[in-house]
Amino acid sequence: MIKDEIKNLIERAVSSLYDISCGRSKDAISVLVEKPKEISHGDYSTNVALVVAKKLGKNPIEIANKITSEIRTSLIRANKGIGQSSLFEKVEVAPPGFVNFYLSKEFFVNNVKEILKEKNKFRSGKNLKSKKIIIEYTDPNILKEFHIGHLMPNTIGESLARIFEFLGAKVKRVNYQGDVGLHVAKAIWAMKQGVTLLEAYPFGHKAYEENETSRKEIIQMNKVIFDRSDKTINKLYDQGKKESLAYFEEIYKKLGTKFDHYFFESEVANIGKKIVEEGLKKGIFEKGERGAIVFRGEKYGLHARVFINSEGLPTYEAKELGLAKIKYDKYKYNNSIIVTANEQNEYFKVVLSVMSQIFPDLAQKTKHIGHGMMRLPEGKMSSRTGKVVTFEFLLNEIEQLVKEKIKDRNFLEDEKNEVAEKVAIGAVKYSILKQSIGSDIIYDFEKSISFDGDSGPYLQYSLTRALSVLRKAKAVKIKPSLKKSPAEIGDLERLIHYFSEVVEKAGKDYEPHHLVLYLTELASSFNAYYAKEKIVDKNDKFSPYKIALTQVFSVIMKNGLWLLGIPAPERM
Repeated sequence: MIKDEIKNLIERAVSSLYDISCGRSKDAISVLVEKPKEISHGDYSTNVALVVAKKLGKNPIEIANKITSEIRTSLIRANKGIGQSSLFEKVEVAPPGFVNFYLSKEFFVNNVKEILKEKNKFRSGKNLKSKKIIIEYTDPNILKEFHIGHLMPNTIGESLARIFEFLGAKVKRVNYQGDVGLHVAKAIWAMKQGVTLLEAYPFGHKAYEENETSRKEIIQMNKVIFDRSDKTINKLYDQGKKESLAYFEEIYKKLGTKFDHYFFESEVANIGKKIVEEGLKKGIFEKGERGAIVFRGEKYGLHARVFINSEGLPTYEAKELGLAKIKYDKYKYNNSIIVTANEQNEYFKVVLSVMSQIFPDLAQKTKHIGHGMMRLPEGKMSSRTGKVVTFEFLLNEIEQLVKEKIKDRNFLEDEKNEVAEKVAIGAVKYSILKQSIGSDIIYDFEKSISFDGDSGPYLQYSLTRALSVLRKAKAVKIKPSLKKSPAEIGDLERLIHYFSEVVEKAGKDYEPHHLVLYLTELASSFNAYYAKEKIVDKNDKFSPYKIALTQVFSVIMKNGLWLLGIPAPERM
């Protein structure tokens, strides 16, 4: 990447001018190269002169001028020079001591040419090549509805998985689902009373909370389900699980997620229990009240948690240890990423602390990402009361708003339904991904479906506009070409260049919102270009160049939407 080349130029210049290391030594300075906020300040900028000046007690402008002069000399020695036909148009100093780099027109035209040549092969990063990453996300419990709380980790996890794939990693998507435990017992108990599948859990939970007899029956049923000791209950359970998983699968298909493997609590429970029992012998755990096995997290600045309860059953925490083991046994990963609500942050701190003593290698490979909560204006939903905001409800509400918005457009009914679903999914995914992962979200229905900016539909609409231009160019037989280019390079060419860097940053920081912000800026730049320029014009010698630029924009936007998990409609 050009950013790395600039960093190397700076490091060599500093090293040759001053007795200062830019490497790994204790007193080394770090070289920061960034895209300036203002385009007038260049394509890249560094504050290294300010850092060196402070270290040496000298004038930053003087240091910056010497570094700039050394970089220019270095470029000339390497036959790269300065000017439009070189790598850099200019390298200059700006107060109070920044060194700004302006890339040449030739650089940007060559970048457009490379993307145009690669087209659909553009998804080919190398930063994570040879890395095996397993990412766990969504994790709905069987016999419960798929609500907007599940939509958050699904959207974030799927986007991260695609970003890692783009950067060259071999990614395995996995889903860990609760198929045993009190929530299952509550639902099966209710189903035994004749309650339907989707109403069973709220009914059972209410009975558990309000009726002592029902509570005791559900606790007993929990053991029966765990031991699979009753044929009638087993049959009810197996059918309920089958229907529940089929229901989830329909939702995953709409969201564009295909998991490589499903892990279940039932298959890791005994493994986790044995791990905890071995840990008890080693002094990692202690005996608690009524025979429970407890981890005393207070010793590590955390809180205590039960790993095997007084009934002798493994808790979520114990199962998490079993899950970590069988995940690695199956995939031999380099990194394991778990995406859940940030309500589980403290829980995972305890689990990872235990893992560091039992499976230190796996603990180092494991990262938990806690996301914020999504709320509708009415407040937080709850699966315990039955007042759940389901995925289907949310999607349907957004689809109706989209259909009203496009009602006058020339679509057949099936096309209208398809577009409405794609736009609705784009709207909700953008709303989730546009903020830092840890932030809470209050969903804004009207803003989320806007075609005018800061929304998923705005990105989708910008793409369909570009595709419409390309169809028009094809109809009048103007082919994309870069043989003749305008004298000046605009913002669009400059922004296109940053795409790969932004994806790399999104992967490094585990933050898809970097990509969301970039694509929104890119879409705005293209729409400004579209408004200013007549792109398809047989009488314009630069029309083939403009069409090529439009095609490259469409390639970047398609890839960007794919990375976010947002559908890319052909028409809107």
